[in-house]
Amino acid sequence: MAKPAAKKPSAPPATPNRERPDEPQPYKASKAELLDFYKQMLLIRRFEEKAGQLYGLGFIGGFCHLYIGQEAVAVGLQSALDGEKDSVITGYRDHGHMLAYGIDPKVIMAELTGRAAGISKGKGGSMHMFSTEKKFYGGHGIVGAQVSLGTGLAFNHKYSEDGGVCLAYFGDGAANQGQVYESFNMAELWKLPIVYVIENNQYAMGTSVNRASSEDQLYRRGESFRIPGIQVDGMDVLACRGAAEEALAWVRAGKGPIILEMKTYRYRGHSMSDPAKYRSRDEVQAVREKSDPIDHAKKLLEEMGVKEDELKAVEAEIRKQVNEAADFAEQTPEPEPGELYTDVLVESY
Repeated sequence: MAKPAAKKPSAPPATPNRERPDEPQPYKASKAELLDFYKQMLLIRRFEEKAGQLYGLGFIGGFCHLYIGQEAVAVGLQSALDGEKDSVITGYRDHGHMLAYGIDPKVIMAELTGRAAGISKGKGGSMHMFSTEKKFYGGHGIVGAQVSLGTGLAFNHKYSEDGGVCLAYFGDGAANQGQVYESFNMAELWKLPIVYVIENNQYAMGTSVNRASSEDQLYRRGESFRIPGIQVDGMDVLACRGAAEEALAWVRAGKGPIILEMKTYRYRGHSMSDPAKYRSRDEVQAVREKSDPIDHAKKLLEEMGVKEDELKAVEAEIRKQVNEAADFAEQTPEPEPGELYTDVLVESY
């Protein structure tokens, strides 16, 4: 008896076209705006270099993760935020984000050195800084923890109807953590106002992203949750600002979360204890020569007619500011022992 013909599987239903944000365009900055971006990036670079020196001298203890090379991301994105309404949360590579938010370098450096004048009273150190005044909620040492916390901040923005958006940073290593995807699901389900920013600096500690991620195009990570993603040149401050404008317009329109994958690069090791032997000096030097965000901004300023003397004056002023921050941090006292018991519990009624 002949076998009945196998029934052909029915074709899956067509997926309805999903709305996507427009492709972002580089921000058209005025000369004054670009000069301000340049100053902010240079401040982060010189501050982090000084922090590295102080770590080597023993003034900074514990872990210390420098932001050198990634300056355009924080400056470009955070320059587009509404400082009155929006919130920011990040991981342990947080000094650059705080500086880009306009927080005083003196209190950041004092925190790095564990002083009472630090922004977290010397108890947070490099990885756990915050400023509720600026709506900057850390600084978190647990990989990926800030993603779920940032989703909670976004829920608060929506619940209180304050018009704010949360900007939640995490790295390419944290992008493989489970709580990230639980957060994605809830954020899209409830259309929360959040921009998930993946700072893809190519290496999660010592492992390159393409060795650790089956999908290394990280902006696609939200597709199964219907969250759109955009890949951005994270070494170009104007591209970063343009992407921020598009992402914030999407979220503020009530369309739910969005993912920005910022393709960037860190010049130093994962932390100060990392010799970074997993990559060659030639690789790092090639990125510096071809893609450095500060050099790129400097060239654009020169094309706009900014003179070398003016840029040298900016450099001198930034170095003075950083040196003053270091002097302040070295000269201020450490916290009193009783400070251990403050800010441990918040009671609300």
